[in-house]
Amino acid sequence: MTFHIITLFPEMFDSYIKRSILGRAIEDKKIKIKFYNPRDFTKDRNRRIDRKPYGGGPGMVIEAMPVIKAIEKAKGGKKKVKIIFLSPSGAQFDNNYAKKATKNYSDIIIICGRYEGVDARVKKAFKMEDVSMGNYVLTGGELPAMAIIDCVSRQVEGVLGDFNSLEDSRVSSPDVYTRPEVIEHKGKKYRVPKVLLSGDHKKIEEWKKNHKYPKLQNVKN
Repeated sequence: MTFHIITLFPEMFDSYIKRSILGRAIEDKKIKIKFYNPRDFTKDRNRRIDRKPYGGGPGMVIEAMPVIKAIEKAKGGKKKVKIIFLSPSGAQFDNNYAKKATKNYSDIIIICGRYEGVDARVKKAFKMEDVSMGNYVLTGGELPAMAIIDCVSRQVEGVLGDFNSLEDSRVSSPDVYTRPEVIEHKGKKYRVPKVLLSGDHKKIEEWKKNHKYPKLQNVKN
């Protein structure tokens, strides 16, 4: 799986993708992440790519052509490519979306907006899908892009080491415990649930089912 990120600020990704699971996945060549800065695709000598919006209004809008050229560069001659346009009004991203993307595509292009957004004609030049991370607005698309990279990468075999680590492929609970069995804080003792210490696997599985991530219960495998 290769992720192609269209962003004005590729350096924002450095600390996240070079650490932990994603960092190892890149080293092991399970995934690739490439960046394309629209400023590199403009003829403006000052590398300016933002202009005032037609029709008035506050802020600036990212020009269409530098983004279109960046997408063309990322897309190349590849066939199994999905293009994601990050937008608060788009389809809700979730685990099902990540699963389908992993199964059906080898390359994912993610367009990170900034300022007041990207000229809408970009969406007319290519087949792409508006995607939202939730009912809120961020200052740019970089954080949502990181979340998509993380979630989709987990679906790529070998990234997690043990594929059974996927929460939606096993009975999993948001409540987890480890040693010691009892901890004390401000005079109060906190214990591990007895069922987890019982050794009765059937009862433990039942306990986990009753404490499962509620939003992952409807995830389709």
